[in-house]
Parts: sequence; structure tokens; C-alpha cells
Amino acid sequence: MSKTKQRVLSGIRATGQLHLGNYFGAIKGMLALQEDAQYETFYMVADAHSITTPYQVADLRASRLAVVLDYLAVGLDPQRSVLFLQSAVPQHFELSFYLSSLVSVAKMQHLPTFKDKVKQHPENVTMALLSYPILMAADILLYKANQVPVGVDQKPHIEAAREIARKCNSLYRTTFPLPNFFNLAGEYIPSLTGEGKMSKTVDGSYINLSDDLATIEKKIARIPTDSGKGQVKSLSTAKTKLHDSVYFDANGQESKGVKTLMILVELFAGSSLRKEYEASYQKQGLRYAEIKKDLAKLIFEELMPIQEKRAKLEKQVDYVSAVIEEGNKKAQTEATKTILEVKDKFGFNSFF
Repeated sequence: MSKTKQRVLSGIRATGQLHLGNYFGAIKGMLALQEDAQYETFYMVADAHSITTPYQVADLRASRLAVVLDYLAVGLDPQRSVLFLQSAVPQHFELSFYLSSLVSVAKMQHLPTFKDKVKQHPENVTMALLSYPILMAADILLYKANQVPVGVDQKPHIEAAREIARKCNSLYRTTFPLPNFFNLAGEYIPSLTGEGKMSKTVDGSYINLSDDLATIEKKIARIPTDSGKGQVKSLSTAKTKLHDSVYFDANGQESKGVKTLMILVELFAGSSLRKEYEASYQKQGLRYAEIKKDLAKLIFEELMPIQEKRAKLEKQVDYVSAVIEEGNKKAQTEATKTILEVKDKFGFNSFF
């Protein structure tokens, strides 16, 4: 592989099939990077990260395969990207332990993502959860990745990885590049509940890439809306490429579900239609049932080619197995180079 290329490392947790939030927030950007000659791309199934919160063994097994199938179905190409399982490369865990000697417990406890997970799972605050950012740093540094495309909520982890790399280079003269948070210009996809982002860990918040039309219609129909009439306030500092607005119903209460609906309309039907709906919302009013039904159809039309390809892949067991086996080998080759260097610099390779 060319040394002049920028190396990219990204991954998605194995906690179920991919959803629209993954698709617009990460996958589309991952595909673009794969096609860009200046990058070499490593995309893992982050299955080890999946056990930092409560899980069922059978579900994990199914989810690992589901993410692999989804990766291939959306167009990630094993000839142009290294596709692998995190757990199949033991060097991730070895490097994580070495790096943990550089990080204080207090530092990990103050990361906002840790605090959020403690609130979600107060009975399962494990060492794996606490050290999640260290394993993430190991994931990145193991491949000496320059760019790390992740969601904004993961940005503190990239900062932690940079700090760890800097300290390791200073103390042990390792040669880790300082990884950069890489904005894929992906979209923040809000939850169908109207609260927070679309997430596999929040029931009722997401649409899977595998959902059929009837399922999508039911999920879209449940997006909370108001009477159909209110006020729109445009925001001047949008966080994404999408037109950003806040919606207030006839009583002056914020309608977060309406915002979710309008964002999805823009993604699948364009900004002109969203602006048309916003104008109607402030004048004659909207008929949400019609909008939701049309939107569900548009979503399904975009997902149908992915679903058809995935259905074929499910029957190609030998091919899918070979793809992952080959990807695991490529990842292990790169990981071994880094671990040998780290062990030498830390004093573990020889006595002399």
C-alpha cells in the first residue's frame, strides 16, 4: 500500500443491522472515501465494543454477520477497502492494555460518553465501559490512521486518542501519527421519537436498511406531530448541510417530531419540498398522513436496491466468509507491524 496515502479507520458497533442514521451519518461518507485515491480505508465491525454494554450472545453473533452483510450490500468493496472483524485481530486488545498504562481512571470517568452510558446502564458500569476510549485509541493507532470519521458524539474519544498518541510518542519514542477527527459531511439523523438521534439502542427511534414498506410506513406514522400548523424559526448556524429550523406548534411548544419529519423529507425529496411544507405549516397547515405515506415510499425506494443485493449475499455464504477471512488477514498484517514496534519501544521484545 502506498505510503503517500492517508489512512482511514472507521467502524460500526455490532448491535444489530444498520439503519438510516448509519447510512447518512457514516456509510455514504465511507463509500466516498473508498472511491478517493488519496485514501486507503480500513473498515471494521466493532464487535468488541459491542460488549461494553449489556448484550446477548446469540444477538451478538447475528449482529456481527448483519453488519458484514450490510457493509457489502451498501457498496463497500473488499478490493478497495479492508473489511474485518475487530475481535479477529487480537493486537487491538494487546495495544489497548499497553496504552492503558498512560491514562488515568479520572480522565476516563470525565468523558461525556462514559457519563451518558452510566445513566443508561447504571447497573452495568464495567471496566470495559470505562476503558472503551482506550480500546478505541488502540483501534486507531494500531493502523496508524491519520483520519477517523466518526460522529460528533465520539469527538472526545478522538481527542483522547491524540493525547494518548502524543504521550506515547514522547515517553517511548513510538511513531504514532496524531489522528484527526474527520468530518464526513454526513447528516445527523434525528430519532423518530423526536428526542436525540436515531440509534439502535433506542427502541422506536430508527428505520433499518432492511425494513420493508409496511414496516417503514408504521414507523413513519408514529413520528409525533402536532395539529399541522405553527411557526418556523430558521437557524443561522446549521450543524449539517441540511436546512436547519425549529418548529413551534399553535401553543408555542417546540414540535421536535415535526423537525424529524422535515429533515427526512429533505433527505429523500429535496430542500425545495421541505421549504414548501414549511410555508404551508405557517399558513394553511399540513396534512401529515399524506406526507408520511409519501415519505415512507421514497425511503423504501432508496433502500430496495440495497435489500436486493443483501438478499443475494445471504445466499453466498462462502463468498462472505472469504471476504472477512481475507480482510482479517490484511488487518492482522498491519497490526502485527505496529505491535512489534510498540513492544520493542516499551521494552518487551528483547533483553539487549
